[in-house]
Amino acid sequence: MLVRAMSQRNQGMFGLSEKQDRRFAYGLWRYGADEVDAAIEALSFLRENDVCHFDTADCYGGASGFGGSERLLGAVRKRAPELLSGAAIATKAGVEPGSPYNSSGAYLKAACDASLKRLGVERVDLFYIHRPDLLTHPAELAGALDGLVEAGKIGAVGVSNFTTHQVAALAGFLKAPICVHQIEFSVAHIEPLFDGTLDQAMERGIAVAAWSPFAGGRLGEAGPPELERVRGELKRIAEEHAAPAVAVALAFIGRHPAPVTPILGSKRPERLRDCLKARSLSLSRRDWYAIVEACRGEAMP
Repeated sequence: MLVRAMSQRNQGMFGLSEKQDRRFAYGLWRYGADEVDAAIEALSFLRENDVCHFDTADCYGGASGFGGSERLLGAVRKRAPELLSGAAIATKAGVEPGSPYNSSGAYLKAACDASLKRLGVERVDLFYIHRPDLLTHPAELAGALDGLVEAGKIGAVGVSNFTTHQVAALAGFLKAPICVHQIEFSVAHIEPLFDGTLDQAMERGIAVAAWSPFAGGRLGEAGPPELERVRGELKRIAEEHAAPAVAVALAFIGRHPAPVTPILGSKRPERLRDCLKARSLSLSRRDWYAIVEACRGEAMP
């Protein structure tokens, strides 16, 4: 019963409607604080296509510096509030320039307040710990996160780039559930299939979000030679389905039963349109495993 309830809550968090069987989130890590027009164009397209989960972090912002992406969303909220109305906003904290990580209770509380101010809100829907801080005891981290939930400043707790043991250690002290785990997962990075991350998510009813679903651009023709077999499989399947290769890459992620929500990041509506074609693309077991074998460089045992 608890797993079912958590699963329903997580689906809503990622903007999954009853009629939509493929989830997508949109990440704003590429944006600087001054790119309001570009962000409004992309978010307008996404809202028209039922994508309403937007992901950022306090350390995103590019040339505009720390907090730039959050300031951008705050500016979008002022100029076009309808684009964020009813949307789920996720942000992250725990990356401290120069440390590099800090998840101490005092730091996280201050970081959350700063994020809320930049976003122009009193509460954020989902608050991630961006990277595990090896110098913070999970009991201290849990206390800070539970305090933020109880204060009404965050709606749900997430972790990002944690190991399965780190997830279990934190969960052992938390009152609030860990609702989402954001991980690197793509046709070029399939370790979560084998290291227990996705198994743990299914066991605990934790939603999964996949960052870098296109392997940081390495799936293009100019990508590294070690991904040539993967590119070949994507091309073959794309031709068979008359679909863009990016849609095949996303359909691979979405085929896993966890389920997994890819975080898109392109600023170009035409590219986003190709991505959303994954919603109507269903990979066979044969094709899905062919991609896994291409990435592994050998047949499944």
